[in-house]
Amino acid sequence: MVASLAGAQALIRVIPDYPKVGIQFQDITPLISDADGFAVVTAALSDVDRSAQLITGIEARGFIFAAAVAAHSHRGFAPIRKAGKLPHHVHSENYGLEYGTDTLQIHQDAMGFGVQTLLVDDVLATGGTMKAALKLIQRTGGVISSIAVVMELTELGGRAAIAQEFPNVKITSLFTI
Repeated sequence: MVASLAGAQALIRVIPDYPKVGIQFQDITPLISDADGFAVVTAALSDVDRSAQLITGIEARGFIFAAAVAAHSHRGFAPIRKAGKLPHHVHSENYGLEYGTDTLQIHQDAMGFGVQTLLVDDVLATGGTMKAALKLIQRTGGVISSIAVVMELTELGGRAAIAQEFPNVKITSLFTI
């Protein structure tokens, strides 16, 4: 039985050289398949910002945690998805990847003007995806109350990259690697 964040973190396994040589992939599947570990992480993420009225999450692994946080804390959930997957009017934001660009989208009516939003994701790496998500939340009229991530890969500098454009947004990481 996992009863602490340290116990939950121990469930994350490292897969060397995935998806390419030199990458130490942090595999969350053992964590989310352990009911107690998943519950501990969900509760901790839920407590990051109780003032937020809405939880947003980024496709794909961020959905797992964001939806669980929304259900656990009795708040709504607004998805931020890859391009072409939302059926109604959307805002779009392009962002850079290591080898190209990608696009995130959110429904234009995902939240009302001034709604305090907690952005939840599985990992903070370089910050590019997170910055695109933050821009989308702003376009809907939402207010970014804070960011909560399961793990932060500190050597990739995502926190600093976000702070350059969003200096007042608080970032909470349950685990740093």
